[in-house]
Amino acid sequence: VQLVESGGGLVQPGGSLRLSCAASGSGFRFDDMGWYRQAPGKQRELVSSITSDSDTSYANSVKGRFTISRDNAKNTVYLQMNSLKPEDTAVYYCHARWHWYHYWGQGTQVTVSS
Repeated sequence: VQLVESGGGLVQPGGSLRLSCAASGSGFRFDDMGWYRQAPGKQRELVSSITSDSDTSYANSVKGRFTISRDNAKNTVYLQMNSLKPEDTAVYYCHARWHWYHYWGQGTQVTVSS
């Protein structure tokens, strides 16, 4: 199974980015898919997750600004990030879980700076 992220980059405060994560080689539907992030010197933290039934959860710091969605037919998860702040700067990792198996993407850098 391979998770490939795209959509990171440099954006000004208040701007938007959309991250995508496409899974290949699975042949099954993941139980959960989501996004974590890790800023320099900090632990990796859960940003948002979505179940196969589209139940969602968000970290308090991104509620109202980020929206997660998934396309089960394409085994792809998205993260729409609006009203970005400098503190959102981090490497964002895609995560997927099937039963007790966990899969990670390679990470994509998001930098929010003027």
